[in-house]
Amino acid sequence: MRIVSLLLAFVLLSSTLAAEVDFNHEIVPLLKQKCGKCHTGTQKEGALSFNTREELLAGGESGAAIVPNKPDEGELIARVTTDDEFMVMPPEGDPLSEEQIGLLKRWIQSGAQWEPGFTFGEKLYEPPLKPRRPELPPVVAGRTNPIDRILDAQFASLNHQMPEPLGDELFLRRAYLDLIGLLPTPEERATFLNDSSPEKRTKLVDSLLNRDINYAEHWLTFWNDLLRNDYAGTGFITGGRKQISKWLYEALVTNKPYNMFVQELIAPPTPESAGFAGGIKWRGEVSAGQTVEIQFAQNVGQSFLGINLKCASCHDSFIDRWKLKDSFGLAAIYAERPLEIHRCDKPTGEMAEAAWLFPELGQIDASAPQPERLKQLAKLLTHRENGRFTRTIVNRLWHRMMGYGIVHPTDAMQSEPWNADLLDFLAEHLAENNYDLKATLKLIATSEAYQSRAQRVTEQTDSTGYQYAGPRTKRMTAEQFVDCVWEITGTAPTKFDAPVVRANPETTADKDLSLTGHWIWNRANTNDSQPGETVTFRKRWQQDEATDQAYAVISCDNAYTLYVNGKKVQKGDNWLAPDLIVLPPLKKGKNELLVVAKNAGTTPNAAAILVEARVPGNNDQEQVIGTDETWEWTSQVPNAKGKFKQEPEDWAAAVIAENEQPWMPRVSGQFTNLLAQGNNASHRMVRAALLKSDFLMRSLGRPNRDQVVTVRPLELTTLEAIDLSNGEVLANLLHDGAANLLEQREWESPEAFVTWLYQYSLSRNPTDDELNILSKAIGKQMDPGAMEDVLWAVFMLPEFQLVR
Repeated sequence: MRIVSLLLAFVLLSSTLAAEVDFNHEIVPLLKQKCGKCHTGTQKEGALSFNTREELLAGGESGAAIVPNKPDEGELIARVTTDDEFMVMPPEGDPLSEEQIGLLKRWIQSGAQWEPGFTFGEKLYEPPLKPRRPELPPVVAGRTNPIDRILDAQFASLNHQMPEPLGDELFLRRAYLDLIGLLPTPEERATFLNDSSPEKRTKLVDSLLNRDINYAEHWLTFWNDLLRNDYAGTGFITGGRKQISKWLYEALVTNKPYNMFVQELIAPPTPESAGFAGGIKWRGEVSAGQTVEIQFAQNVGQSFLGINLKCASCHDSFIDRWKLKDSFGLAAIYAERPLEIHRCDKPTGEMAEAAWLFPELGQIDASAPQPERLKQLAKLLTHRENGRFTRTIVNRLWHRMMGYGIVHPTDAMQSEPWNADLLDFLAEHLAENNYDLKATLKLIATSEAYQSRAQRVTEQTDSTGYQYAGPRTKRMTAEQFVDCVWEITGTAPTKFDAPVVRANPETTADKDLSLTGHWIWNRANTNDSQPGETVTFRKRWQQDEATDQAYAVISCDNAYTLYVNGKKVQKGDNWLAPDLIVLPPLKKGKNELLVVAKNAGTTPNAAAILVEARVPGNNDQEQVIGTDETWEWTSQVPNAKGKFKQEPEDWAAAVIAENEQPWMPRVSGQFTNLLAQGNNASHRMVRAALLKSDFLMRSLGRPNRDQVVTVRPLELTTLEAIDLSNGEVLANLLHDGAANLLEQREWESPEAFVTWLYQYSLSRNPTDDELNILSKAIGKQMDPGAMEDVLWAVFMLPEFQLVR
């Protein structure tokens, strides 16, 4: 216990030290002031250059300048602390203060972190703005995929060979995990391995990308990170932050074109996609760099252009060409108030003017109202001639699939790509295919480059710069790991937190789902309802079992507020656009739908409401709760929380409108489509991406999404290793999983179980030694405790936790 505590303390201390040192604002100015004259730019006194981290780590004539994590071993600290007048650095000017020396030590102790792409030397590379479609090299050895043609030409120029091809078993597992985040079942594995078709890999990629729900719920993790969307956290309780979950889910499941996807985030057509642009309204006083306007500039720049505007939100950037004025200009596009420029949190007296970063493509009308400015920005950002827009996203997809960006790191798009033709071709391919992200993923996944053995990486691999030599092995994300454990053990939860309907409206719209509900009011002739007339309707029913898979569709002429079991759930005021609502969990026993309906207009006019709920029941039976005469109405109106000060005594039976024609022909098709979206959602395994983060997922690297997160850590930390080996959450899953596997299946022998487990978890058969050892451990009686241990042993294998 003491050793674990010491390990935890060490990890936490290291994290604290790293957090205390700000490279851009503390280390860069110090090195530039004290070391820059002799060791930056073209100056390399003693053969030592500080221009890049790599050059600094290479050292000079006197040996290593710094050794990351070991401040007492390098020459830098020795020289700035020595009393020898012939050795002390800097040789001229004031020596470093104790505070400055302490700062350098903490920086080195924390790993000598360096801003990606930063250099003290002259930056010679400026990324192109406009798109370019490179001419494809000739086909070599039958490799016709454009990616392979481009890489073959690079290999030939470097006299390198293509990496070895990947076998079917490894390709199958890699493709499943990369494209839908799940493992192939033993049955799916057998089908694929027995397929002798030369096109079976392409068919597999197509089939995985066509699994709309699986695809959406896997890539939801990537986009939630990139768009800082979550289901709980900072700002949600206070209302200073809004989810985009419903919009994002539907955008992924319908494969919304990427240019439209981004346009709706920048200039939201409805409130459902407004949460990204709105950022987080922090409580209390905040610095100038944390206002929602500056958050907007930073998030737009980072997520969609790979530009780091965080430095330039405080002062002119040290690492690229962006100025303070640029960041505030982009922020002013979003601002609904005058925005004063602050330098290092101090007001300058200069007011920001709305401006786009690349005026070559056009400019914002700063005098236009905010919604119009955002529309202009959305068009400029997704402009067909904005090559940086398409390059940034295809680079992110390449990184996600191949383990290393064409521009690396992916947020440093000002850096030179290791293959500009490859980056530009992928960017143009995306645009030419109607910004279809699945088309880009298919192009990558069907290339022999992707279907190659993973590169073997050592500490020296990139010492002279990156050269492509095959995909790089990736860690499973926290969500992938949890999903795969749930998938194998049958321990997935039955509830999820994301407010989404798990269906594709485009593929379920043709299902035969008849609407049973009617338009109702408090009388049959509703044509003379008075303006402002308000009626409260309710429906009570008994539920045999609790469920969180119920949904409802609703429309009201003209406005409604829906409560479920006393909880406010939804409101709307456009009867021409019915709403699909995921109902909160229903309890076993009595449940209640309560709807406050209000008429509008200035003269008497028709009013009515239609609600239809679908509630899963026992034996796959669905209970339909549609508005009809069994509903009740009252003239009393509850308070904002759906509570009556005193229970009404005038509840009466609702009445079906004698003429439903004013509404039904115009919205019946929408109702059917919405019902189809919710249909059969309860039959899918709940995915981790739909849940709030828990201790296990946090320890496996799932971030707090207060900030944009584009890449998760590749290394397994000490805390993660401890939680995997001894964590209560995983231990409980394995305990329950072993019980499930014994209860739900009859195993012929322990050997049959071990073979099934290996085929499912690793997409291969166990070796003879693995089969013998694990089968003996389980025993002929199939001991559940031993099965639990075997599950743990397999899930702890790097082979399981890595995508390789």
